[in-house]
Amino acid sequence: MTGSSPGKDLHLDWSPESGREGLTAALRSAIQGGRLRHGEALPSTRALARDLGVARGTVTRVYEQLVAEGYLRSSQGAPTRVATTGERPSSPPRGAGAAPPARWTLQPGRPDLSAFPRSLWSTATRRVLRRAPADALGYVEERGQYQLRAALARYLARSRGVLADPDRIVVCAGHSHAIWLLATVLRERGEPELAFEDPSLPIFRSVAANAGAVVTGVGVDESGVRVSELDSPAVVVTPAHQYPLGMTLAPPRRAELARWASTAGGLVIEDDYDGEFRLDRQPVGAMQALAPERIVYAGTASKTLAPGLRLAWLVLPRALVEPVRAAMAATGWRPSALDQLVLADLLDSGGYDQHVRRLRASYRARRDRLLAAVPGYLRPTGIPAGLHLVLMLPAGGPDEERVRAAAGRHELELETLGWNWMRPGDHPQGLILGYAAPAEHAFGPTVDALLGTLAEVFG
Repeated sequence: MTGSSPGKDLHLDWSPESGREGLTAALRSAIQGGRLRHGEALPSTRALARDLGVARGTVTRVYEQLVAEGYLRSSQGAPTRVATTGERPSSPPRGAGAAPPARWTLQPGRPDLSAFPRSLWSTATRRVLRRAPADALGYVEERGQYQLRAALARYLARSRGVLADPDRIVVCAGHSHAIWLLATVLRERGEPELAFEDPSLPIFRSVAANAGAVVTGVGVDESGVRVSELDSPAVVVTPAHQYPLGMTLAPPRRAELARWASTAGGLVIEDDYDGEFRLDRQPVGAMQALAPERIVYAGTASKTLAPGLRLAWLVLPRALVEPVRAAMAATGWRPSALDQLVLADLLDSGGYDQHVRRLRASYRARRDRLLAAVPGYLRPTGIPAGLHLVLMLPAGGPDEERVRAAAGRHELELETLGWNWMRPGDHPQGLILGYAAPAEHAFGPTVDALLGTLAEVFG
């Protein structure tokens, strides 16, 4: 039934059977839809009640409800009026010319998300929910759930050779959060300068700069970071598998870097982002044990499980535990309490190791398939470990931008070395191919798209 009011017609899609709640919804809808505009006067409660054939008290309560919700305003001796524009929220327009997502991807730094261990995770979640006390799901202590810190201390000692105890571990909301915390603490200590390997991933340099760090670069060669060029009080390194070039920090350089940290009072931040994925022999152990009071160990579940979990950890020198905890407390950022407990369960039950071994075999097979398919005129590097390799482009041949443009035509997303360099110069050019990123069923077509790209560019 449609009711109309005296004066201006007011049509309300309302049936008497819906009662006061239905009348409230009908008036609210008329305002939201713009049929009742801002500032417009509504009929008096007596007039609308007479017109609709309901008790005046019903209309009075409807008006009072909509006043309380902010749709109407009323004052003594004046008509009740519409108080809001009634405009519905809308999404902003999409950016002009936004490219559609690529069909295939070889983006580095991404695991195969379809390989996430759903069964293991759900089983561990059920165990945690069955056993955990209620207060385990409350506000998390700044350093993270003790159960996870204890499990990490055991796991890292066994698998990566890290010297750790739970009281020196801080669980972070992803590796970016970890870098932000460390850069913040260094700035507050009066040592804002922080060196990164050149090349390195720009996003983490930006995070450090946003935290107040003065970011500098230090070069690398086939043996890893050039320790002799260090003149900053702290440096971020990727010794197990340099990102993006892929070399492992040579043993003499490891010793030299630890010696620099100990004798010069420097701080080393060891980013062990994919240390579990040594493909051709036993993983190279972390270098943190060489100088545990001068080396921060940084690990993450982003490559082994999923980046969306936002789970990372720092194993800190004793002097940094309290400053990092305080910086964490000031931000309020915390990973999920439940996710922390589930990861602790997976670490202690052996499920995490089982999953990593399965991924290691899968990624080794993918790397080998990719290497077998790559044309001989391209030189692969960084192949012993990790989730990516680099194809160096021949000098004087097609450049990175030309390859990227061709990849777009083949619906392929890939990365190049160019944007990872910090300092200007005539740098080598190459493609960073993340062979872990595609789902298993998509890996073959993705390789075909890459080969099509290369054939188009190189003829």
